[in-house]
Amino acid sequence: MGAFSGVLVGFTLGLVGGGGSILAVPLMVYLVGVKNPHIAIGTSAFAVAVNAAMGLMNHAKAANVKWRCGAMYAGSGIVGAVLGSSAGKAFNGQKLLFMFALVMLVVGVLMLRGRRNTGTPGAQCTREKAPKVLGFGLGTGIFSGFFGIGGGFLIVPGLVASTGMPILNAVGTSLVAVTAFGLTTAVNYALSGLVNWNLALVFIAGGFFGSWFGTRIAKLLAGKTGRLTTVFSVLIFVVAGYMLFRSLPALL
Repeated sequence: MGAFSGVLVGFTLGLVGGGGSILAVPLMVYLVGVKNPHIAIGTSAFAVAVNAAMGLMNHAKAANVKWRCGAMYAGSGIVGAVLGSSAGKAFNGQKLLFMFALVMLVVGVLMLRGRRNTGTPGAQCTREKAPKVLGFGLGTGIFSGFFGIGGGFLIVPGLVASTGMPILNAVGTSLVAVTAFGLTTAVNYALSGLVNWNLALVFIAGGFFGSWFGTRIAKLLAGKTGRLTTVFSVLIFVVAGYMLFRSLPALL
């Protein structure tokens, strides 16, 4: 079950650059059987970070990564991830999942509204855009660390909004930040003994295969206007609905 879950997470990261962690946490809790939500969060943060790095290599080979933008976004986001993950460890696990699902619904709506925006292929992170990129990175990092996720579903629209780049470039570039945020959160959780290393390694092995397929399908879909953005948004709605369904009864 751990390996199968890893395949799903890797495929999602390769396809849309996000959704991996929020899928990994419920898969670990409900499918694999991890009882402590915080251990599921810490373990998934490490596994998704490594899987994101695999997806990043695939996207880099396809020339989909804008490295300067990724470095700027990740650099400021790491600071936010440290702050967010420190606060998240002290927060009720079920409440974290419920609040995160609500945030996902908002992001999904915003992405659908802008799905016809094809972006500017030559968009770069110039000095004029730097404050906006760094600001989005810091905010995303805080969310990522607090909820214990890679944050790709927030990073992709953040990169599009702050730079104007096409979504395929945003998907590839987002994996720089997903890797950085995930490792930062995982280290913070590991210091508290909240990472199951054996499960993480099984997840990573499955994610290797899923990431390879996801990256290739992303390239096929990107040529059709709005198609990849629509897939991205539908994924967000489905996962958010599932998380609300599972976390609300636990809260009540």
